[in-house]
Order: sequence, then structure tokens, then C-alpha cells
Amino acid sequence: MPFSSSWPRWRRTALLAGVSLLASCTVGPDFERPAPPETKGYTEEKEGLPPMQVADSKEKAQRLLLGQDIPGEWWHLFRSERLNDVLKQAITGNQNLAAATFTLAQARQGISQAAGALYPQVDLQGGYSREKLSNAVFGVPGQLPAFNLYSIGPTVSYALDPFGGNRRRVEQQEALTDFSDYQLDAAYLTLTGNATIQAINIASARAQIAAYNTIIADDERNLRLVRTELQAGEATQIDVQLAQSQLENDRTALPPLLQQLSVARHALSVLVGQLPASWVPPDFELTEFTLPEALPVTLPSALVRRRPDILASESQLHAASAAIGVATAQLYPNINLTATFTYESNHIGELLAGPAYSLGAQLLAPIFHGGALSAQKQAAVEAFNAALANYRQTVLTGFGQVADTLEALQHDHEEVEAQRRALESSEANLKLTQTTYSFGNVGILQVLDAQRLAEQARLGYVRAQAQRYLDTVQLFTALGGGWWEWRGAPAQAAITPVKATAQ
Repeated sequence: MPFSSSWPRWRRTALLAGVSLLASCTVGPDFERPAPPETKGYTEEKEGLPPMQVADSKEKAQRLLLGQDIPGEWWHLFRSERLNDVLKQAITGNQNLAAATFTLAQARQGISQAAGALYPQVDLQGGYSREKLSNAVFGVPGQLPAFNLYSIGPTVSYALDPFGGNRRRVEQQEALTDFSDYQLDAAYLTLTGNATIQAINIASARAQIAAYNTIIADDERNLRLVRTELQAGEATQIDVQLAQSQLENDRTALPPLLQQLSVARHALSVLVGQLPASWVPPDFELTEFTLPEALPVTLPSALVRRRPDILASESQLHAASAAIGVATAQLYPNINLTATFTYESNHIGELLAGPAYSLGAQLLAPIFHGGALSAQKQAAVEAFNAALANYRQTVLTGFGQVADTLEALQHDHEEVEAQRRALESSEANLKLTQTTYSFGNVGILQVLDAQRLAEQARLGYVRAQAQRYLDTVQLFTALGGGWWEWRGAPAQAAITPVKATAQ
């Protein structure tokens, strides 16, 4: 029965109320964010944090400030102006960050695209045809002449969406947009972390190269000394050969270190968005970095809201939840309202003389689809379960990374203190051996052994220092790196966007 203004008011009110009730119904589960893990610490220690103190240490101690967030530009804590400048260039020019920015913009357009189904669809159609009808149609003798038929008019359609399938699609797209948003934050965190790591790698490689150059210079001096003693009859050819072998062995360590330096430089150039031949990073030194003493550590209950990878996984879980609603709505009827207003005439000048219109409603209710719709819904449920497992695994991985890094910092302090003591001891031993050798009380082999111990201790100390810096960076990134204070987009210099023509 068509809708009529002559109906009693109660009937019209009941019909409108029913339509409104249907329009407000949204099937499928309403998404609830997973609760954070019920844990008060990251490690198995009593306080949930490893002890950061080392007894009788002369090295700088780091302390953990539980419950404080990482600052947005956390690399400033290393107090290197050159590092700050490089990070500014990287955030501006990195292509991965630019790509993630435009991917987010694309996802936001997807929301508008999905939301379009919530509104009436209005189109304009026009047509022309040349027609000739058979006289048998009208039951008249003779031949009817051919004629032109012109038509134009708007059409309006509206999917009532009584069970919320379209609204769930919008919700799904919004969740996918959140995923792209957190992917952008993750790209920012990865970029800043990797750029800082490469800067420290450059400084570490340069320090090790300098140490080996000192070692090689000592080897060359020892070789000259032994050759002089050989001429004086105070050394043997075996002593000369041992000194020569020591020199050549130490020289073999330089090429791998030079390669490490080149790789770190080139990697940093790429992160900045420059060709290695066009931009050369600064020659960072370990001495220009200050080891952060106070380390902010996010509460375990807040970590799931601080790591962008966990938040991105949560967004995928939300999208999977909305997909269940989309699939569920397919099991229920849908109502489409349509209206057409058409002007038709066989003379174009009389086209707008009088309209013809039609109003209608279509009900489409699924009856039998061979189980396809039920399988579609169940598949969406299973996809949600898989997304939930992936989310939980992401949380576990995140907490594991924080725990590993906290323990690493504790062991780094222990190692750098042990390496410092080893260096002091080996240098004192070398000095004493060299003095004893000058008096002829020990041979060249003892000097070479003492020198070898001092060289290894020096390199070990440099590596331990660099590792402590690297693990500090890893802690900042494992805790989320303060991305929530950064919501800017990379400069347009990074990539020139193509603007679409408005439609």
C-alpha cells in the first residue's frame, strides 16, 4: 500500500517511527578496546625493573623514572647539535615518512567514500532515441511514422540500511584509517630511532678505526725497535718475524671497520632522503654524545597506548569487529527508496512541458544463498579471532622488547665498568712491561703480549660505550619514542603530491 497523506495521523506516525527504529538498529558487536595486561613491571625482579647500580663504579649511572613519558624529540637528551640537525633533515626528507603521510590521506578519503552510502544518491539522466512502433500495438491500420523521443530528469535513491551494514562499513574504514595513522607514527618512530642509531654507529666505527690506527702505529714502532735490536745483536730474526706478523694481523681489522663506517654513512644519507653521493653525514664522535642519566619509563599499564605498533594492531582488530557487523547485516532485509522525475517529449522544445514521476520502495530479503551468507559471517568472526591473536602477540612482543632493553642497559653498565677496569689494568701492565723491557729484564714477546691486552681492552671499552648508547636508543623506541607529541607531516619537499581534479 503506497504512502498517502490521506492516512490517519496515527498510521503515518507509526510508519515513520518504525522506519526510524530500523534505521537506528546496527547489528554486529560493538568494539571494546582490549584491557591492558595486569602487570606492574617489565622484568621478573621484585620491583619489575632491573637494578641499575653497579658497586664501586666510576662510570656514569643511569636511573629509571617509572611513570614518566618519553619526550617527543628524545634524541635531544644526547645533547648533540649535529645529531639534532640531522634528525630535522631526516623528518623533512625521508621518503618512507612521506609515503605513510599520503597513505593516511588516502585512507581518510576512504571514510568519505564509505560515508556517502549513508546519504541519498542523486543523479541526472538524459536520453535520446529514435523509435518506430508497430501499428499492431495500438490496433490501428496503416504504418505509424518514426519519431524522436527526448528525456531528462533526476533520479534519487536512498538505502534505508535498517540493520546498519553501511554504518559498519564506515566504522570499518575509520578503523583502517586509524591503522594508517598509527603506521605513520610507527614510520616516524622507526626513522628517528634508525637515524640516531646510524649516527652512533658512525661514531663507534670512527672510534674503533682511531684505536686500530693507534695499534698499527705501535706495531710499526715495535717493528722498527726490534729491527734496531737485531742489528745490535740484542734480538733474533724470530723476534722480527713476530713483530711483523703482529703488524699485518692488526692491519686486517681495518677494512671491515671502514666498511662498517661506509654502510652507516650511506644508511644515514638514505634515511635523510639524499643520495650517498650528494650528502655526507657529519663525522660524529662518541665524545660529542652525552649519555642520558634519567631514563623515563612508561608504566606497563600505559604501554599499550604508547607503542604505535600495538595501537595499529588494535585498529586492525577494530576493523575486523566492524566487518562482522557488515557480514551480519547481509543476513537481514534491506530497503531501498527510489524516486524519478522524468521529462519526456518527442520535440526537444517541449521537453519541460510536463514531468512524469514515480516513487517506490524495494525490499530485498535474503532467502536462500546456499549457506554463503552464513559462511561469510563466520569467516568474519574467524578473521576477528585471528586479529585478536595477532594483537595479543604484538603486546607480548612489545613487553618483551622493553624487558630485554632494560636488562641490556643494566648489563651494559656492568660491561663498560669491567672494560674500563680492564683498560686501566692493561695500560698499567703495558707501561710496566715496557719499562722492564728497556732495562733488558723481559723480551719482546712479553711487550707484545702486554700491548695486545691493552689494545683489546681499549677496543672493548669503545664498543661497550657505543653499545650503551645504542641500547638507550632502543629503550626510547621500545617505549614508543614520544610520537604522540609529533603530529606534523613531512615537508612537501620530500615528495611533490599530485592533486586530483575535484569531481
